[in-house]
Amino acid sequence: MRLNEKISLKLLNKLNPELSHNLAIKALGLKLSPSITNYSAPSLNINFAGLNLENPIGLAAGFDKNAEAINSLSKLGFGFLEIGGVTPLPQDGNPKPRLFRLQRDKAIINRLGFNNKGMKVIGSKLKRSFSKVPVGINLGANRDSKNRIEDYSKVLLECGDFVDFATLNISSPNTSKLRELQEPDNLKILLLKLEGVKKKLKKNIPIFVKISPDLKDQALEDLISVVTASNVDGIIATNTTISRRNLTSSSRNEIGGLSGKPLKDISTRMIAKISHVTNGSLPIIGVGGVSSAEDAYDKICAGASAIQLYTALVYEGFSVINKICFGLDKLLHADGHQELKTAIGSKKEKWL
Repeated sequence: MRLNEKISLKLLNKLNPELSHNLAIKALGLKLSPSITNYSAPSLNINFAGLNLENPIGLAAGFDKNAEAINSLSKLGFGFLEIGGVTPLPQDGNPKPRLFRLQRDKAIINRLGFNNKGMKVIGSKLKRSFSKVPVGINLGANRDSKNRIEDYSKVLLECGDFVDFATLNISSPNTSKLRELQEPDNLKILLLKLEGVKKKLKKNIPIFVKISPDLKDQALEDLISVVTASNVDGIIATNTTISRRNLTSSSRNEIGGLSGKPLKDISTRMIAKISHVTNGSLPIIGVGGVSSAEDAYDKICAGASAIQLYTALVYEGFSVINKICFGLDKLLHADGHQELKTAIGSKKEKWL
């Protein structure tokens, strides 16, 4: 990490977390991004679900909620980006304060509640944006919606032509009863509806389902059965957790979803379970607690084709992206892998 990045992070971490985040987005939107030499290597290239990535490290949803910084973010070393979550109508989200740093745990708790400017504004920004890497959209539903299934369909139809993939977020803990959409009967209806909407788009983009780390084994297997019987292209594992095990920071009991280091092993075990149940046939994007090359490699060896991160940026800065890519290349070769795809799922038994 460069000195100027260390200083910037130190200053930002003295401010209110949400203010710090908004300032970072504003700076990126003004193209005041750090100067970074991106690391690339043939071993990091990966193709899955129709996506061609120069490296498997992506930006998780929640950082650039309103597609305000795509141009700058695409130049920082990411292999792909996900913006949102996006709802049909603009909404303010939950009351403040709603974002908390747990510095001793290298974690964050958020209860933002899908705060965003709505699909019309975000769709227009996506249409005008330029990205060097694939960009996806995280689909959400308005808090007071009378038909949440219809909400997901509206956002996909409005924005789907301007992105390279879409994620069905049915696992955020910050919108009341949203996780009920993970139940098999509800999920079947939702996926069937989205399949019809997808046919109306100009291009055939992959659809991923983002799941909760708090699913019990039987619920996970039931969900996987629905997904594999549909035309869904993969699973993103996982969203934030409501678990509060072994936390030491003063904000540990705040309501909301926990992300960061405490989620690392939880999400990795879930990746391994999905890979095991599907015999590696379903692409998985691994999310949760990735802040090093070793973290990313664990998830790949457990069964993930690609990785997303967010919380690591708060504590490590944007230089962590290329640091992970460099280290991942070394770890692959140390295990005799000339390409990333041969490492996927190669050590999942460790996590079962």
